Amino acid sequence: MKANDTNLKIPFISKFAYGMGDVGCNFSWMFVGNFLMIFYTDIFGISMSAVAALMLFSRFWDAINDPIVGSLTDRTNTRWGRYRPWLLIAAPLTAIVLMISFWAHPDWSSTAKIVYMTITYCILVLGYTCVNIPYGTLCGAMTQNIEERAKINTFRSVSAMIAIGIINIITLPLISKLGGGSDKRGYLLVAVLYGAIFAACHIFCFAKTKKAVTISEKKKIPIKLQIQTVLQNKPYLLALLGQFLFGVTLYGRNADALYYFKYVEGTESLFTTYSMAIIIPSIIGAGLFPIIFRWFGNKGRSASILALGTGVCMLSLYLFSPVETPVPFYICSGLTRFFFAGFNTAIYAIIPDCVEYGEWKTGVRNDGFQYAFISLENKIGMAIGTSVFAAVPGAAGFEANMQQKPCCVRK
Repeated sequence: MKANDTNLKIPFISKFAYGMGDVGCNFSWMFVGNFLMIFYTDIFGISMSAVAALMLFSRFWDAINDPIVGSLTDRTNTRWGRYRPWLLIAAPLTAIVLMISFWAHPDWSSTAKIVYMTITYCILVLGYTCVNIPYGTLCGAMTQNIEERAKINTFRSVSAMIAIGIINIITLPLISKLGGGSDKRGYLLVAVLYGAIFAACHIFCFAKTKKAVTISEKKKIPIKLQIQTVLQNKPYLLALLGQFLFGVTLYGRNADALYYFKYVEGTESLFTTYSMAIIIPSIIGAGLFPIIFRWFGNKGRSASILALGTGVCMLSLYLFSPVETPVPFYICSGLTRFFFAGFNTAIYAIIPDCVEYGEWKTGVRNDGFQYAFISLENKIGMAIGTSVFAAVPGAAGFEANMQQKPCCVRK
């Protein structure tokens, strides 16, 4: 690598464009994480137990394709670099699959529904992997400057929190408006809109970011050696744990939110109110990370403190209700997202540094392969968070669009 890569300052437009990449990611993946499960059960008419099984099965699929995609990105060699071409090609194709995934066929047989769900979801996950792994790895190819990476990832996290807030606030009203009384039509049209945003954001990211770090030509590295180098990188293993916790916390909580407001508190509209209450704390939490980093002088220590704050505030939520005790409920919700947004920023800022440390320690650089496992841990966390949630109501006798048994709702 070139020595002056560590002194390189990234232009504002490149940081902004990189942040827009995660806006695109969230208009796909957060839409899937927050709304696909309730779409499957309440619109498509698929059983909760089948959805839970899919969430677990798809992680075995991820365990196969994530490392393969990571290795392929490491061996990609084009005039646009290793990672950017994947955004240009994979994002539009994945957008099409996103649209198809939200195309409901409630009149089909149960078997046909499950087959359709499984095929479209697994292809969607593969497509997202082909975008998200090179996108995440791209940060390390833009600069070796630790502070610049922290700023780039702050742009990413702030952009992501804004996108998540917008998605959560507008999606239900959009489904109602575009559907014209048909949730089936509404979900499909929203998926078309969000798919277009997903593709456009990544094309913009491709156009306005540049590879600045010069990496030596890749030789084929045996999988066994790559795994050995990963196991020797203790900071990276801690980052993996962080991504697992991220997946469980974010997707597990988000997957149950719509069900909670609809079936426990009695109205879906509270989800929009909840989303409005947490958007500003999320943005502030992500934006303050560079200051928190300078304060503690260590990204890992900063991440640990932010994770602790997230856990304490999240547990406090179970003491309150948005209907019976709205003020403490929304205060705890805001604080949870404040700490969580900071934790999210810290983890993504740590990963490129872990790659550099691994290269220094072992002499092997495999950015895409390592980011693939970061992506996989996130998805495993998502699988556990969502499938556990799906399995418990299913076992308790959950029936979509019906009044639930007294044991399943707040008394």
